[in-house]
Amino acid sequence: MLLHDTALIYGRYLRQSLRSRFALLFGVLMPLLYLLFFGPLLTDLPLGDRGTSWQVLVPGLLLQLGLFGALFAGFTVIIEKNLGVVERMRVTPVSRLALLLGRVLRDTTVLVLQAVLLVLAAVVMGLRAPLPGILIGFAFVGLLTVSLASLSYAMAMRVRTPQEFGPVINAVSMPSMLLSGLMLPVTLGPAWLDVLSHVMPLRYLVDAMRDAYVGSYTTDHMLYGVLAAAALTAVAVTVGTRVFRTAGA
Repeated sequence: MLLHDTALIYGRYLRQSLRSRFALLFGVLMPLLYLLFFGPLLTDLPLGDRGTSWQVLVPGLLLQLGLFGALFAGFTVIIEKNLGVVERMRVTPVSRLALLLGRVLRDTTVLVLQAVLLVLAAVVMGLRAPLPGILIGFAFVGLLTVSLASLSYAMAMRVRTPQEFGPVINAVSMPSMLLSGLMLPVTLGPAWLDVLSHVMPLRYLVDAMRDAYVGSYTTDHMLYGVLAAAALTAVAVTVGTRVFRTAGA
């Protein structure tokens, strides 16, 4: 029953997303601009054994895509709540957990597709990375999307207006971006910044993806990245599930 309901919700929202091709392309525009205009500035940066500048930048841009795309997903729930869509869905026999999972899986599908487009553009610009590493990167983007979209929807169910939702998301997204080393490895900065960045779970995913892009799959960074991604996903889905089951009950 849960799988059937999830598939129904997933299909409904995925069809909506695929009908808006402009939105799909616009979602990848910001990381693509970073790739085009920021990437060439890193070509002479001494990165040592971290790989080429593209192997450092592209994993960060992929996670940036997942970070912002997933965190802002909750805006759609606020709109649907105000239009009465969520309430009408609640009175149907559809599982409330499926109402969350269907949306989250749609977001994951869309963001992974956008990640593929971004990697293809990066390959044209000079990225060279092993295929297993690229696939591992897509898996990390998917897990990040599942976790952050779940938390975003949970937050959206608890607030009434976009004006309440937006500042909270900005307060989470910007420190996460700046302290996780998405653009450049934090180890290139002062020691205090490197220490502070370890409180950000996203930091571990960034380090793991960069190792994957140079073909290092059994490093400590990879282990910590997998553990951080799995823990964040488990906690976020649990929180999101509880909110969808109890909100408005």
